[in-house]
Amino acid sequence: MSVASPSSIIIHRGEETAPPSPPAPPLPLERLRLPDELDGRAGHNRAGPDVVCQLAAGNDLEAVQAWLAEFHDSPQTLRNYRKEAERLLLWALLERGKPLSSLTREDCILYENFLTDPQPRDRWCGQKAPRFSPRWRPFLGPLNPASRKVAMLIVNALFSYLVKAGYLAGNPLALARRRSRGHQPMRQVERFLEHDQWQALLTTVDGLPRDSERDCQHHARAKYLTALLYLLGPRVSEVAEHTMSSFVQIRGRWWWRVIGKGRKEAQVPVNQDMLQALRDYRRFHGLPPLPTPDETTPLVLNLKGTGGIGDNMIYRIVKDLVAKAANRLEADDPHQADKLRRASTHWFRHTSITHQADAGIDIQFLQRNARHARIDTTGLYLHAEEKEWHETMERHRLKE
Repeated sequence: MSVASPSSIIIHRGEETAPPSPPAPPLPLERLRLPDELDGRAGHNRAGPDVVCQLAAGNDLEAVQAWLAEFHDSPQTLRNYRKEAERLLLWALLERGKPLSSLTREDCILYENFLTDPQPRDRWCGQKAPRFSPRWRPFLGPLNPASRKVAMLIVNALFSYLVKAGYLAGNPLALARRRSRGHQPMRQVERFLEHDQWQALLTTVDGLPRDSERDCQHHARAKYLTALLYLLGPRVSEVAEHTMSSFVQIRGRWWWRVIGKGRKEAQVPVNQDMLQALRDYRRFHGLPPLPTPDETTPLVLNLKGTGGIGDNMIYRIVKDLVAKAANRLEADDPHQADKLRRASTHWFRHTSITHQADAGIDIQFLQRNARHARIDTTGLYLHAEEKEWHETMERHRLKE
């Protein structure tokens, strides 16, 4: 099936003007059949003949599919990226009447504006429906500022990939004006533990001695603290400053309510692994399995259970654990051991967010879990289903 021409075209017959045909509904990527003039073979932004393309793709649809294939091992990420690439491609065809590989910087500005109110609404928006249903539409409605930002980040990633692959000559979004002061080029986060390193750490914690009462106290605290730092991704100061009452139950689900950087309040889902770690730790200290709303017990206790511990003690516990785990890896993989030995408490936060991304947790939930400052500029509340957000966190497990 071919994509219909843009609905704004009017056919003139002498003095008469034929009314425009009803907007053609968009089709999902799997059902697109592009006419030659819109398939991108001759796109204005295609790389020149002197550039060797690293893709076998001959047209825009095949190029997008090649990019999406990179995420075959992460189903949730694949769905999110397909959604945004699909929206852009369909908009280019149906609203601009041009292939994706002919889009300019001006087109990208128009597209970002389009996301605020996709029109005509009957063509672009509808209720949730199966992808191959006649009722399927690319949007449920307008995107809020945070969702628009995520959409454009994904589109930028698509363009960047196609440029690196030698399919496109340039990325029209690379010209976008930076809106933040003191912007620095993005660098990949490197201070995190790989999955093998993380498993070595967990094995180390499980193997801590329990010969004396003090050993048992240290083991219980290390096991709980490891779960806390990994499953909630807190900053070390937040662990030291909060009490058990920061765990709250809302509509049958547990959350960690945290006052973080800049004294901003947020909440993070507490999944079943974290809830079990909390129960085990509290039972060890003779406390009821779950906290009460007014409880003043520190989030992490000293070995005797008589008070809390500060930033420095948390740092020392973590450094001791990673050193022991590094020794375990030293003989087989000194490179991994060296990286593990350099890890600190803040590495656990980076590890948490990185592993959540690896588990395919939606990018908008990652941003909320990380509580990055830039999210506050787009509003604390993203219009996402709380139940879905919480359930996705069950993919982020303490033990894989």
